[in-house]
Amino acid sequence: MGLLVSLFFAFGGALLFAFILYSLDRYEKEPLLLLGGVFLWGVVIAAGSAFIINTLLSMSIYIFTGSATAAEITSASIVAPLVEESLKGLAVLGVFLAFRREFDSVLDGIIYAGIAALGFAATENAYYIFSYGYQDGGWGGLWLMVFIRIILVGWQHPFYTAFFGIGLAIARLNRNWGIKIIAPLIGLSLAMFTHAFHNGMASLLPDGLGGLAAIALLDWTGWLFMIIVIIWATVHEKKYLRKHLWEEVNSGVISRQHYDTVASVWKQMSARINALFSGRLRATARFFQVCGELAHKKQQFIKLGDESGNAAIIQGLRAELTSLVPQIKA
Repeated sequence: MGLLVSLFFAFGGALLFAFILYSLDRYEKEPLLLLGGVFLWGVVIAAGSAFIINTLLSMSIYIFTGSATAAEITSASIVAPLVEESLKGLAVLGVFLAFRREFDSVLDGIIYAGIAALGFAATENAYYIFSYGYQDGGWGGLWLMVFIRIILVGWQHPFYTAFFGIGLAIARLNRNWGIKIIAPLIGLSLAMFTHAFHNGMASLLPDGLGGLAAIALLDWTGWLFMIIVIIWATVHEKKYLRKHLWEEVNSGVISRQHYDTVASVWKQMSARINALFSGRLRATARFFQVCGELAHKKQQFIKLGDESGNAAIIQGLRAELTSLVPQIKA
């Protein structure tokens, strides 16, 4: 029973946080299939491989030093950050390389990285809640570990890995090859550094409420910074959306009423609810998605030119938008 409860809270918390991240992408949703893929990568490949590699390297350090304390501290503050951020980052890199047309913005980088990291966290949290919570302290230990791992530090892994996603997004949106190379490297380095800093502090701070409060304060300060980055990215996405869709109003592709609805989160939500009851939800959702994709591709065409066939994609999206307009209530 303890194992089932541990799995429920670990995976339930991760999926809830993944839904929150997905909801932040207001104007151009990422494909659920891709998001599910990076989540499963985190759950199985990243978490499983990290457990094996971390264990083997920790044992090697112990054999070399003869000190369990040295092996524990070194593994937590050096080995784990390097191994885990590399493995989680591979999922984001895979999307970047194989599905670059879906990698359109800094917010996309944060979302793919965050959801891959949440998959990793789900497996890791299940292990911690069951092993160090239920098995060590019974139900009281389980509830305490749920509080610590899900509520207190539940966003730690998405926070670390988001830096790599941001680095890849910066590379994606620049023509300069120097930036294309160095931005992902800086992003991965920041992911590893923040992870190592957290783990190192956790190892050095004293056990008990004071140490736990200090770690929580450290983590929440970092998350506040990432929230500011997300707000900035969202504001920029809305700016591009309004700019590029106004051209579609002037060319007669969409109406001013359609434009006002697309540019407003609340009006979009109202339109989706009305579409649900009128049987036009699929067409309405697709209309908003195409508007977002069209704005992103037009912005990419301005910055990057016709890489990956942006001009043809824009024409295809504009044609699809034209076919959808008669089905959408303005």
